[in-house]
Amino acid sequence: MCGIAGFVNNSGLNQSLDSLIGMLSAIRHRGPDAAGIFIDDYAAIGHVRLSIIDLAGGNQPVHNETKTIWVTYNGEIYNYPELRRYLIQKGHAFSTMTDTEVIVHLYEEEGIDFLNKLNGQWAFALWDRVKKRLFLARDRVGVRPIYYTVCDGALIFASEIKAIFTLHYIDRSIDPIALDQIFTFWTTLQGKTFFTGIEELPPGHFILKEQTGLRLEKYWEIPLYPSDRWETGNPDELTEQVRELLVDAVRIRLRADVPVGTYLSGGLDSSGVTSIVAKKFNPDVQTFGIRFDEERFDEGRYQHDMVRYLNVRHREISAENTAIGDSFIKAVWHCEKPILRTAPVPLYLLARLVRETGIKVVLTGEGADEFHGGYDIFKEALIRRFWGRCPDSAWRGKLIERLYSDIFYDERTRKYVSRFFGKNIDKYGDPLFSHLIRWNNTSRIKTFFSPSINSAINCYDGIAACRRSLPEGFDSWHLLHKAQYLEISIFMSNYLLSSQGDRMGMAHSIEVRMPYLDHRLLDLMGRVPPWWKICGLHEKHLLKKALAPFLPASITARVKHPYRAPMHRSLLALANSDEGREILAERAIMEAGLFDRRKVNGLLGKLSSAESASETDAMALAGIISAQVIWRGFVHLRPEIVKAHVRLDVLVDNRTIEN
Repeated sequence: MCGIAGFVNNSGLNQSLDSLIGMLSAIRHRGPDAAGIFIDDYAAIGHVRLSIIDLAGGNQPVHNETKTIWVTYNGEIYNYPELRRYLIQKGHAFSTMTDTEVIVHLYEEEGIDFLNKLNGQWAFALWDRVKKRLFLARDRVGVRPIYYTVCDGALIFASEIKAIFTLHYIDRSIDPIALDQIFTFWTTLQGKTFFTGIEELPPGHFILKEQTGLRLEKYWEIPLYPSDRWETGNPDELTEQVRELLVDAVRIRLRADVPVGTYLSGGLDSSGVTSIVAKKFNPDVQTFGIRFDEERFDEGRYQHDMVRYLNVRHREISAENTAIGDSFIKAVWHCEKPILRTAPVPLYLLARLVRETGIKVVLTGEGADEFHGGYDIFKEALIRRFWGRCPDSAWRGKLIERLYSDIFYDERTRKYVSRFFGKNIDKYGDPLFSHLIRWNNTSRIKTFFSPSINSAINCYDGIAACRRSLPEGFDSWHLLHKAQYLEISIFMSNYLLSSQGDRMGMAHSIEVRMPYLDHRLLDLMGRVPPWWKICGLHEKHLLKKALAPFLPASITARVKHPYRAPMHRSLLALANSDEGREILAERAIMEAGLFDRRKVNGLLGKLSSAESASETDAMALAGIISAQVIWRGFVHLRPEIVKAHVRLDVLVDNRTIEN
């Protein structure tokens, strides 16, 4: 994977070469192997490279035969060999063996209408010198990031916001509405970032900047189809289709000129991918896993079961509480927005282990839960609707106890069911029914906001904004599809694939690839009836059947173990460190102006003396610390945090400077 950056002004550039080099320097961690730039009178685009394909000849930016089209690109096009053959038949001449060059020639052949031909994960910037057109595009589900802002007629873009912030004239201020959204949804809504004036290109969208203006357009919709388009075939036939598509998705994601490893948690999803790799393509694959000190988080036993079953080479890290606390600030710096969980940090540590092993690419299990019906929140919504249709039923509510048997294990906790999960169960027709209970619970931590932040937020209602963003006809969708859409479009795209995916991997120059997010498989699952995704209270029913030939019964029969990381002790360890005390000092809290210092002090005192923390208090502490980290590093401008530690060494020759 790589990093891209640049700026375009159709009326002419006044930025310097040093500006572009500074931007690329800030994201050198995304591409430590090489760097390159192209500059003419109107555009400056650059690239830092993590070399995966065509190691010797794949440096970017890449151009066409006449040097009128240039592209800088972050990602992988997995079907590039097939597209390359198609383009050669059309008469195009290739000068490299990279997947990048396919983008150039597809644009020559078809204009901007080629995105749906790509199978992969990407964010690219293509500059058409003849039309003076910048074409920015992002992959369907948002595996790869790209951010942009408009300033004095120039469109400025980069893989990470920190690159944009190297330009001294860019405003660096926190958006109170974004803070409100994060403290509701765990992330910002699509298109928004934590900073005023900085936008994120949403998944499945592209931007055209031409002399006539700026155009933002969606080219792909999440494929969750109405009932008249559901598959009516035999479930065994559907199972075979899922299996074939998943195997092929794994096959093409192994295309690389470097070794490819896998993450192995011991759960169904990563075990399935690893087993397909080991049994069909590479029996010597290297696998990597996370262990935890606290038993309720640890899946080590299942990891080791899979290692013995497949006889693969496995390495693991122990994400101890102190290690999580020690790396929390670094992880947040890469996330570029507050996080309400410590879960990204062990993945940051795992990526470091992978890099130390010499591996650059890993396959992971992300996307299976969202599209195959794996999350408890999906089953919870179906149970609450069933309960809501007969709210006085005693036994219907007990299904929640069965779903969360690890939580409701005594009389006191069982009483919590009716108070928490029984809220508004008669409102199952609400389009947001599946998620409202969680969002309202998370919103409780907004009580820590400062008066000035509350004043700036004023009457803004993030949940109402979410309602306005729903696609046409959403009210008529099946409840499971509604829940899937909310989870995919908000949580998966804006948090899971970002804070727990791209950012933690690229912090150590590791590319993550996700077979379950192959768009062919997504399209099939969008046509699978809900009852084949969740059968009774059995999640991922069809996927488990599809993976059965690859996995031992102990894995397919497992109760889902959601990935989580310790919070209370980890965050307290950080808060009690020298850097933590500096971040949470009364002066720092007051200067940032985000939180009420008295309430923050009260929370710290409460958690310091408690044996355990409630979910709400732990989320509040994570959110407060991470927001303060962002303020200190990106707004308060500590140069050693905002700017790159290592100056980018770019060799510029006459072929890259065209003006």
